[in-house]
Amino acid sequence: MHMWCNTDWCKGYVTPICRIGQDVTLLLEISNISKTFPGPNARPILRGVSLTLGAGETLALTGESGSGKSTLLHLAGALDSFDSGEIRIEGTALSSLNDTGRAALRRDCVALVFQQFNLIPSLTVAQNLAFHARLGGAGDPDWLAVLTRRLGLSDLTARYPEQLSGGQQQRVAIGRAMALRPRLLLADEPTGNLDQASGNRVLDLMLDLVDETNAALMLVTHSSRIAARLGRQAHLSAGRITGQIAGQIGDQIA
Repeated sequence: MHMWCNTDWCKGYVTPICRIGQDVTLLLEISNISKTFPGPNARPILRGVSLTLGAGETLALTGESGSGKSTLLHLAGALDSFDSGEIRIEGTALSSLNDTGRAALRRDCVALVFQQFNLIPSLTVAQNLAFHARLGGAGDPDWLAVLTRRLGLSDLTARYPEQLSGGQQQRVAIGRAMALRPRLLLADEPTGNLDQASGNRVLDLMLDLVDETNAALMLVTHSSRIAARLGRQAHLSAGRITGQIAGQIGDQIA
């Protein structure tokens, strides 16, 4: 039993299926993806979108509300199906997976962080941090202890979400997402509910952890300030990528 969690709830770890260090450099490949929401007012939300994301890379998705940013993120996270095209994660085509396969991929290889913290109110900070690892029967207690310390949560592990500030809750959500050292981290407006100071700290931690684990990060944001801190930017308009920018300087590449 490790000091960051002193209950039986946090027992039962085995080696994770997706581990950092695998010889795969292209983690996410989105090829000509199209998606239309069904219904009487059906409209295409994504039109032939293509993107790639390699190990250690960070990408900001920008664009107006309704441009398809969150939809693309959800598709990349195997949370929804697409109409045409293909998405591959570490070479695995999402179209080849059934529901069980998609769930296993989300559990073992992909982590998601949302604007809403989505913590389980009946669980302590330590139990929320361990939730995904326990659910999948996989994890590394030593790494969770490191995460707890790095995220500034060491003195908060026995508290419940309602006893935390917004910034503290989002740090728990990030720690939970990074608990299995995912190859791909997908974040949808992760600082949207935070003040600027708390948002900056959360983003700093997220970028540091992604860099240290050589993961890839795709982040949806409306903030040009946040987008400029990521390695690349892709701007969506009416379901199409209308431009990509490399680095914080803003050199146009497409």
